[in-house]
Amino acid sequence: MKNLSLSHLLAYALFGFPLAMVALPIYVYVPQFYADRFGMSLTMIGTALLLTRVMDAFIDPYIGKLIDRRPHGRGFAPYIVVALPLLILGFIGLFHPPLSIQHLAFGWFFITLIIVYSGFSIASIAHQSWGAALTQEPGQRVRLTAFREAFGLCGVIVTALITQFGNASALAAALTLTLLATGWLLTKKTPAIIRNQAAKHHSLKLKELFADRCFRALFSVFVMNGIAAAIPATLFLFFARDRLQIAHLSGILLLLYFVAAALSMPLWTYLAKKQGEVRAWLMAMLLSIASFMCVVGLGAGDSLAFSIICIFSGMSLGADLALPPAILAGVIHAAGHSEKNEASYFGVWNWATKMNLALAAGLSLPLLEFLGYVPGVSTPGGLQALTIAYAVLPCILKLIAAVLLWRAPLRKV
Repeated sequence: MKNLSLSHLLAYALFGFPLAMVALPIYVYVPQFYADRFGMSLTMIGTALLLTRVMDAFIDPYIGKLIDRRPHGRGFAPYIVVALPLLILGFIGLFHPPLSIQHLAFGWFFITLIIVYSGFSIASIAHQSWGAALTQEPGQRVRLTAFREAFGLCGVIVTALITQFGNASALAAALTLTLLATGWLLTKKTPAIIRNQAAKHHSLKLKELFADRCFRALFSVFVMNGIAAAIPATLFLFFARDRLQIAHLSGILLLLYFVAAALSMPLWTYLAKKQGEVRAWLMAMLLSIASFMCVVGLGAGDSLAFSIICIFSGMSLGADLALPPAILAGVIHAAGHSEKNEASYFGVWNWATKMNLALAAGLSLPLLEFLGYVPGVSTPGGLQALTIAYAVLPCILKLIAAVLLWRAPLRKV
């Protein structure tokens, strides 16, 4: 299917809303939540996040292979159905730990993370693969990914609002309802992709994926850019509270960031059509570098300046969400694997995403503790280390990603 009707597009893209509601609390709020609730050290939290994310990441390629080996005539819907209870139960358990498990908090944290990560992996790989199989037209694939990620950003915005003005129970209830509603809409109203009955079913091995020069180039850019984005996402709440001393504004700042990302989607879609997906993504990287360079000079109380930075860095996030999956869909099509092996690609793609997050949390948090940073304690050395980790290091990594993207053979996919 090349051209999607608006109703089919919405039925597909809406599922991105609850997936984002799961992702934001886990990647942004959970470190501070367990530090405050149980007094867990940053090293313990970082270790749990690193171990579970690495375990989860290495499962993703196998999930992709399993989906690609599905029986003839079976689409992606059954995998969405399997993922829903894992997502719901894992999320509720993660953010509703019994206070009586004080001495077992690390184990509870570890196990519930594994459950929710497993559900998220199955759901996200199936959803992304479904989208890549729906259309391979350059204009249509950017439109599809932009719709999906825009709804994802709406889910992030709603989550930020709930966490700012509500509580964990309200968030869990909203997540459960939207998962069930959009999951039903996705499985019942989105066109199914049925493979050629004569085709031989097989999944791609890693060496087959990485034999493709275009995929290797895109993968290296995606990893470097992803690490650059994951570090400040992990450290955002700590930076806002201890460096800028505006913890009371953290929810509003996150809203600005994600609203800017959502509103920028039409801009990046337009630039992708006019300049190409690769050049549009490169522009976004340069915008992100310029934004984070301005963070270095900020100090206590600089809320207005940081708000402006959040807006421009949020705009670059919009491109990071919409453009790479669209480029990957083009790479899959150019390799001749459309409507056959999307899940193998997205299994590895999600592996990279989660390894980025694992490294960001598992390395940056213990390193900051080693360098003298203690959450809630404003020592000069600790705050300097926090600033370098939050702003300087991501700029360096993002610049490397931009150079790799400029040199990558991706403009014709």
